Amino acid sequence: MDDINKKTKEELMRDMKPTGVYLDSLTGFADLLGTIRQAENAAKELIDETSEFPMQKPSTKKPIKDRSTEEKEDNPESTTPQTSDKQAKETAEPEKTQEELLEILDALVGLENIKQSVKSLINYVKVRKIREENELPNPPLSLHLVFTGNPGTGKTTVARILSELYKAIGVLSKGQLVEVDRSGLVAGFVGQTALKTSEVIESALGGILFIDEAYALAPEIGTGNDFGREAIETLLKMMEDNRDDLIVIVAGYDEPMERFITSNPGLESRFNRYFFFEDYNSEQLYDIFDALCIKSEYLLTDDAKDYAREHFRILYEERDYNFGNARHVRNFFENIVAVHSDRVSKLDGHTRDDLTMVICEDLEKAAEM
Repeated sequence: MDDINKKTKEELMRDMKPTGVYLDSLTGFADLLGTIRQAENAAKELIDETSEFPMQKPSTKKPIKDRSTEEKEDNPESTTPQTSDKQAKETAEPEKTQEELLEILDALVGLENIKQSVKSLINYVKVRKIREENELPNPPLSLHLVFTGNPGTGKTTVARILSELYKAIGVLSKGQLVEVDRSGLVAGFVGQTALKTSEVIESALGGILFIDEAYALAPEIGTGNDFGREAIETLLKMMEDNRDDLIVIVAGYDEPMERFITSNPGLESRFNRYFFFEDYNSEQLYDIFDALCIKSEYLLTDDAKDYAREHFRILYEERDYNFGNARHVRNFFENIVAVHSDRVSKLDGHTRDDLTMVICEDLEKAAEM
């Protein structure tokens, strides 16, 4: 670019003539601006544009999909390029139908009582809408739910299916699931909690707000200063203000959740439907484990399968208050993959069988981790 500045007007115009009529017009442009210097600056900018940009190769990188989408569902920090509404509609996955969502629900391992409860609730809502269309009265209905049970029993998974089901039958306008816990609602100073809670709830409008370990918002009396109650009051107000397009699900252990609901009359009146998520039994734990192996294309030897079944049997029979259910299965599977990788990496050659076959020794080492 320094060379351009050193050129005389005549040299500059001579260099530019072969590039076309558009650049030739700079002479007239200089007359219009009134000074040769302005023409030189304009020429410099034009040459920059016509020489630099065509050298750049078209980007082949696909835009990152906005999650909350599965999720965080959920990740406002993403730097995904902005797209038009039309482009978003073209790239978005088609919405699942009610029948497809119920099939996904039925395919979940165990949870038979939950599946039946969800179907009954959906039928109830559908009939209510039909009664409204026929100008028949309906009794008051609260669709806010309490999910109780140990961790890893599928509470979040069912909540996500419910959010899409409610969208499919017209109860919710968007059908997104926003997951949060106490830390996402409560701030450390007076007055900040209400603002923080309001922002989270606004992001959930049109869908379901899922509050995990909700009992942490109402600690037992005598535990000291707490802003959780401010979050509860804000939640109750916004639930009332947006009762036609917001559903809240609170989840956690049985006894703490009972204490939480009874801690505030507003909670008791709004949360009157309970879904109890039972622990998975040993066979169901194995089925979850087997599904993970199949999905990732890992094959177990017969003795490895026997070891896994026995492992889950002992795990279930000796379970305690902190029993992790499917979470333990996922952790166990990830440990197996790590042990398998360590073993295979030491081999001189790697066959397909080496890369897919899991032996009993892999499971034994993983169980010790």
